[in-house]
Amino acid sequence: MKVLIVDDEKHVREGIKLLGEWEQNGITEIFEAGNGEEAIQLIQTHKPQIIFSDMKMPKMDGTLLMEWIKANLPASKTIVVTGYDDYHYMRKAIHFGSMDYLLKPVDPEILNHTLETAVKEWKKEEADRMRKASSAQLINEMKPVYRDRKLTQLINSDIIEEDLYKEFGFHLSQNYTVALVRINHKAIVAFQGGRDLAYFTILNIINELLLENECGIGFRYLASKGEIVVIFWNQFERITDFLAQIYQTVKNVIHISCPIAIGKLVDKSSKLIDSYQHAKQVLLNSNLLENAESRVYRQDELPVVMLKSLMAYSSNIELAVQAGEIGAFEELIEQIAFDYTENHYLSFKQLIHFENEYLVISNQWFKKYDIPIKVADDIEKRIDGFFDKNGTFQLEDYKERMKREITLFLKKVKQKSSQKNSNVISEIEKYLQSNFDRDVKLQEISDHFYISREYISRKFKQEFNVNISDYIVKIRMARAKSLLKNSQLKIYEIANMIGYQDDKYFRKVFKKVVGVTPNEYREVNMNKK
Repeated sequence: MKVLIVDDEKHVREGIKLLGEWEQNGITEIFEAGNGEEAIQLIQTHKPQIIFSDMKMPKMDGTLLMEWIKANLPASKTIVVTGYDDYHYMRKAIHFGSMDYLLKPVDPEILNHTLETAVKEWKKEEADRMRKASSAQLINEMKPVYRDRKLTQLINSDIIEEDLYKEFGFHLSQNYTVALVRINHKAIVAFQGGRDLAYFTILNIINELLLENECGIGFRYLASKGEIVVIFWNQFERITDFLAQIYQTVKNVIHISCPIAIGKLVDKSSKLIDSYQHAKQVLLNSNLLENAESRVYRQDELPVVMLKSLMAYSSNIELAVQAGEIGAFEELIEQIAFDYTENHYLSFKQLIHFENEYLVISNQWFKKYDIPIKVADDIEKRIDGFFDKNGTFQLEDYKERMKREITLFLKKVKQKSSQKNSNVISEIEKYLQSNFDRDVKLQEISDHFYISREYISRKFKQEFNVNISDYIVKIRMARAKSLLKNSQLKIYEIANMIGYQDDKYFRKVFKKVVGVTPNEYREVNMNKK
């Protein structure tokens, strides 16, 4: 803490410095001034918490100094020190906020008691000031959130709390119009992902113009993602001009187009939701392919628009998937794009509808091929990346993204099919090994594994370099050799055990495969033992 001693007599200043218990009271710096003018300069520079001041001084006396302190450093604690036991000075000191009055010569005990009291009072008041400042900061930080919440409730409510909304600058009127500003993902990215900062900046631009013209208020609409709502209660004939100015200013600041739609005029606050919904439909009907200088939209009458459905192309999509090549999709994508952008018109509503159906169909195909599905991003976030800085939708870039996604899907399908085919052939091999002792037909295998005979025959030959019938003979001969080596079974018994009812045919096959007869093979192996 800092102390300033003001007196035109140096010995008085020295005496106070000598008598004061400064360290015990947390005083680290002491400054001196010979009159009020010098004191003001020191106060402006160092802002002392405790000030001892004489009342009668040249140039500027204690009365004028205390008046200046009260106006410019009211938090400080002043203590008057004078040689005049005069009620006039005491009254002046009290009037300008002095906390005590000391007579010269100064009594050390009284001085230090007064100093201790002044320090305690300053610390207590400073703690209160800090609490209030902290509370005020919190209120200021929360006020926009509170305003947004209450005005969002107003849009969706039949009841208006007049006093509450006056606090935010909302005016009661005979008529209202709602405008809707869309804040897309690119606008948030422009602020390095700072969503609150993006809304704060854009709302500052909006409300500065509205406040200047006393015609409305803007706020973040919490009931729907990515929206700012503006309520107009005055100057309805100038709304389009105001919003055009807001649109251009926002675009100049963040270099992103934030389209705006104007709702219909309503005659009471309970109908604000009707004006909002009208504005939303206007925005959803706006043409994304139009290269417009300003994107402020107004439609007094909403047209009835039939949305095209991607489901109508399901059979074509299935054929393209079965083809397994992106080339099969390219013509289909071009056809869909042509159908959806008839007369060079593509509405925001149609694009969102398409994106939703596209994800539904994609997920169905992913599930069909048992491919892990990545959870889709927010629909509008997927779309937002395809608008240029003027707000025009880049259809060609959007089609390229679809082709990349489909190409990746087809690649995964091929990988999955390859793994599945390899697994099936392994299962067929196990099936043959378990049933080698009977006559297994190709049709039986086809029925068991739900795969065509031609496919089984071709893939088995590719995998094992022999056809299925030869593979069965190979298993049987291996089993026969094992039995001939390690048992006293008769030849016809071995033949029956491995699937041959005719032992003569068995002998013939064995000699052809092994090069010797079963008896010769047994004799050779018995001799080895």
